[in-house]
Amino acid sequence: MSDNIKISCRNIWKVYGAGPSQFFSGRNGLVDDPQLLHRRILDAGHIGAACNVSFDVDVEVGEIFIIMGLSGSGKSTMVRCLSRLVEPTAGEVILDGEDVLKFSEHELIEMRRHKMGMVFQNFGLLPHQTVLENVAFPLKVQGVERSAREERAMSMIELVGLQGREHGYPRELSGGQQQRVGIARSLAVEPEIWYLDEPFSALDPLIRRQMQDEFLRLQRMLHKTIVFITHDFLEALRLADRIAIMKDGLIEQIGTPADVVMHPATDYVAEFTKDVPRVRILTVGDILEPVEANAVVVESVNLDTTLEQLMPYLAHNNDGIGVKDNEGNVTGQVTPRGVIAALAATEEARPRR
Repeated sequence: MSDNIKISCRNIWKVYGAGPSQFFSGRNGLVDDPQLLHRRILDAGHIGAACNVSFDVDVEVGEIFIIMGLSGSGKSTMVRCLSRLVEPTAGEVILDGEDVLKFSEHELIEMRRHKMGMVFQNFGLLPHQTVLENVAFPLKVQGVERSAREERAMSMIELVGLQGREHGYPRELSGGQQQRVGIARSLAVEPEIWYLDEPFSALDPLIRRQMQDEFLRLQRMLHKTIVFITHDFLEALRLADRIAIMKDGLIEQIGTPADVVMHPATDYVAEFTKDVPRVRILTVGDILEPVEANAVVVESVNLDTTLEQLMPYLAHNNDGIGVKDNEGNVTGQVTPRGVIAALAATEEARPRR
């Protein structure tokens, strides 16, 4: 396994019903024909909430890995399997080279206290405690001395922009402010991996957009390894480095936002993505062309510039725009013709099952 991999999910199954272990010869989740087993599980009247789910999440770049799908797809079950809030029926969850599913109760508690931060849709704040006390609560559980935990909690409160509200109570805060408290609390223990289960779903659209902005700001500062659950495809496209789309407990496709939109692997993914504005998803890095010999680059943009952001530049640069890498060197160009070709391209969905 690469040293860059923070967490690996291997052949995870979560089957609800009487005696779910009957479907597996061992605990590692490896089966000869996952599709056939999935049908057997359904035919037996059991529910396959997660079926043969596998993925890796990278630590070095602080990846935002989003698991998405509609209600009942298995996405929330998966994040709970990763933390063992729900016990998988079979499979492996490898965190820093160790199988979480083999942890003792004590090891599991220590992992949750020191390595893991979690944020849920319903905030989960303690109504009788102040903002400061809520944020400091995980440190109190760890046994951190009061002055030290309050100092750490205050730094997290300032990080999420709630300074001045530390002595208020949750009932005195807006929904967005309450979610900020939940985020600050989850970060107080300095987690190595951050699980967020539909954290913004209960918020009004404008507040939700603001919280997405805040989330991206925090990630630019903290570079956490993140598994984020959502049913909102536009939210996933905006936040994700990679997306896993689930349906009926199965992974339909894993890829970058551009991969998923431009190259849907199944009819289901194609239906999910058909109305997505490509100009918001594709970046100049996705349609990069070589710089023509003797070309004069007047203006340039970064690799992650979306085509929507590029349009004003193309309006007065018919010959194209230079594209810079992370070091500021021009490594290619985008042209009006290339943009039109990318936006006009149609990719047939080729179902794998």
